[in-house]
Amino acid sequence: MDSRYLIFNPPFPAPLPNLVWIPPGTFTLGSPPNEQDRSADEGPQTRVLLTRGFFLGKYEVTQREYQDLIGSNPSSFKGDLNLPVERVSWDDAMAYCRKLTDRERSAGRLPAGHEYRLPTEAQWEYACRAGTTTRFSFGDDPNYSQLGSYAWYSSSQTHAVGTRLPNPWGLYDMHGNVLEWCYDWHGAYPGGNVTDPTGLASGSYRVFRGGGWSLDGRYCRSAGRGGDVPSGRSLVLGFRVALVPVP
Repeated sequence: MDSRYLIFNPPFPAPLPNLVWIPPGTFTLGSPPNEQDRSADEGPQTRVLLTRGFFLGKYEVTQREYQDLIGSNPSSFKGDLNLPVERVSWDDAMAYCRKLTDRERSAGRLPAGHEYRLPTEAQWEYACRAGTTTRFSFGDDPNYSQLGSYAWYSSSQTHAVGTRLPNPWGLYDMHGNVLEWCYDWHGAYPGGNVTDPTGLASGSYRVFRGGGWSLDGRYCRSAGRGGDVPSGRSLVLGFRVALVPVP
């Protein structure tokens, strides 16, 4: 079924504010060979079936959320706790997710059989596209004339989350502001048809997605991707959390 016409019926209410239910469905991961500004690592295109829905953060994790849970704020850009946290490694982001899982379990708010974790790359792109197949969730935008309404990019610093337009599924800053860590190791897509992929079994770099405040518009495309070592930190790199069923 086309994911644009799925019925958004979560199996339980969102256990935390600012979580958006993402229903199961199918989509095509990656970009076609003729997509404008495409990078070689965006293929081969792969048809993906996600059999289980999940919740995804409406916003990137903010400095306030990170500081409240971890007790420190590593960010370079300070002064507004609604800015996305940055200068967090993949290891830091996963530690945040584990601590959030422990806190919510102890408080009795974690649904059975679920945990907080970074989204897989397939989950991230599926949610970013929100049923679309264009370069961005709002269209192809060949001249980048609309991107500024949806994304912070080619800018001088991070910006408060949720201050640009959301994608069709109500998620903010999927294009721009900070790059977002994903769960997977970076590598070529398998091609063909896959179900609930979690990426390569090992690698050197973890995936990040979504473009960033300092980057050109081409990096904000739905298929745009990159990677860094799990310990890598950057003032353009943050994350958002997913609440997912435990395998």
